[in-house]
Amino acid sequence: MEVPNNKNAIESNRQAWNDSARHHQDSPDWQALLSDVAQADFSCLDDTLRGLLEEVGVDGKDVIQLGCNNGRESLSLFALGARSVVGVDQSSAFLDQARELNSRSAHNAEFIESDIHHLPALLHNRFDVALITIGVLNWMPDIGEFFRHVASTLKPGGKLVIYETHPFLEMVDPDAEDPYRLASSYFRAEPFVQEEPIVYVGKVEQQAAKSYWFVHNLGAIFSGAIGAGLNIAHFKEYAHSNREELYDRYLNREAQLPMCFTLVATKV
Repeated sequence: MEVPNNKNAIESNRQAWNDSARHHQDSPDWQALLSDVAQADFSCLDDTLRGLLEEVGVDGKDVIQLGCNNGRESLSLFALGARSVVGVDQSSAFLDQARELNSRSAHNAEFIESDIHHLPALLHNRFDVALITIGVLNWMPDIGEFFRHVASTLKPGGKLVIYETHPFLEMVDPDAEDPYRLASSYFRAEPFVQEEPIVYVGKVEQQAAKSYWFVHNLGAIFSGAIGAGLNIAHFKEYAHSNREELYDRYLNREAQLPMCFTLVATKV
């Protein structure tokens, strides 16, 4: 398989996500979100992430979310007392949705369009907490470089909070004839390539820009964070899924896979 260079893969992913936005705006979930976000205590965060953020502490803090999608999680941070919130994403189409939600919110976040590898200087050394949630790490070709850019947004002593899908799940294929058979190596080097639109539920049989999903094992994630000057203070694996419903078939197994993880690291 021919793999594009990192710059081209990032650009192709950006185009794929811009195409993806319209498919999600047609869903009942979007209509519900438009209504729910008007509540002053709006939050779409699950108990795991909410509890971790309360433990880390965002009350009165300046928070950035990198890979904010339509901004629903960024706007949820105000319910935990965040003083200011900035959401960053490379998809202009999803940021249009974020700004629409923001206009209906009782709070006011700031949303910035930027590739994580070209963050504007105004975001450097500015934040107490940086947040990354599910479906961010795997769009990044070079996880070490990614963490260096993430670390640049934090003040000294600032904390990075990650709540992500577990790399063990990249070894299985929930659509396969036997979804419980190992389908891919934990140490897979080449990305998964998709040519249909990126959607959270089902599939859309249309042509779209290729999207590249890069596999990063835990060793690469830990090494990338440490190499960026981040001290890992917390790491925990969970038996529940924060991924698409397809993956719920791996829940409550006698031989249970870890399905997601949380990580907290402090900038030196």
